[in-house]
Amino acid sequence: MMFSLSRVLAIATKEITHLRRDRLTGGMIAGIPIVMTILFGYAINNDVRNLSAAVVDEANTSASRALVMAVRASQVVDEMRTAKSPWELEQLIASGQVSIGIYIPQDFEQRLAQGRLPVAQLLVDDSDPIILGAVKGLASFPLETLSRQVVSRAPPSQTFELRALFNPERRSAVFIVPGLCGVILTLTMVLFTSIAIVRERERGNLELLITTPVTSFELMVGKLLPYIVIGYIQVSLILLLGVMLFDMPVRGSLLDFYLGVGIFVPSVLTLGLIISTIAKTQFQAFQLTFMTFLPQLLLSGFMFPFEGMPKGVQYFAEMFPLTHYLRIVRGIVIKDTPIAALVPEMWPLLVFFLVGLIFATLRFSKRLD
Repeated sequence: MMFSLSRVLAIATKEITHLRRDRLTGGMIAGIPIVMTILFGYAINNDVRNLSAAVVDEANTSASRALVMAVRASQVVDEMRTAKSPWELEQLIASGQVSIGIYIPQDFEQRLAQGRLPVAQLLVDDSDPIILGAVKGLASFPLETLSRQVVSRAPPSQTFELRALFNPERRSAVFIVPGLCGVILTLTMVLFTSIAIVRERERGNLELLITTPVTSFELMVGKLLPYIVIGYIQVSLILLLGVMLFDMPVRGSLLDFYLGVGIFVPSVLTLGLIISTIAKTQFQAFQLTFMTFLPQLLLSGFMFPFEGMPKGVQYFAEMFPLTHYLRIVRGIVIKDTPIAALVPEMWPLLVFFLVGLIFATLRFSKRLD
């Protein structure tokens, strides 16, 4: 059979007509380039600025206060809280409330006058290597002005002693593997549940379920339960591989870790249920899963520093379950943060779960009418 250009054009015309009718695919043609360009051009920024910090100033002199003001003027640090003791300073960092701690000892001015190195201590949450790299420049922060206030001799060449709290070996696996627990669960849980109801509809089983006494809410909860067990299996496998292959330390309580998993998994499963009530085919369910997964991957703090994003993007990212779970899992596994200190990250997951489950149930009922 000879090659026919007219037949090729007929097939191409048919495909274009199909794309025009498939609004979801048509939207992704323009939507993905727009979203990716905006995310990478506007929201993603490796030049981390305006980090939250806390200070313990035991010297409490004009020179020590001038040092704190000079650090704030560097724009690396924005918010500066006051801690009462070095122990409280470490607890603020462990709970994720601040990223940097500054400790100024009582003999600060004596160190400054004698040129002793260093004159203060800089505590860094090094569970994120990018934050540690951004703070390194403060270790040799210039003190010429402060030195002249105390004595006319040459100032010390190093201002701060840099102390990395949680990952002193600076191994990437310690930072990445706990985050993978959330990333993999987000992708697989949403994908599994997003095709659940769509599969029932395509196979004709949905009509059978309508004739049974099962309510919409019971159907949604029944769809979730098996995948919660699967989520626990997956996260246990990731944790086991991290410990065995990458020598990843688990500093916190495993009970707290699995409690966090038990709150996170249902929240992402409800997102899959919402998608399953919107998509008409399994392919559309896969497309919507990918579209919701991509912003979470880029904006949650897994790949790029959360502190480097504009404030508006940070507020938007707080709506994602993955953003909160990364803080929970890294806080427990890397920092040994007690579960009570992570409650502010847990209640948004519960709210997302309840709102998502109610929305999916109501939308499913409307589709049956």
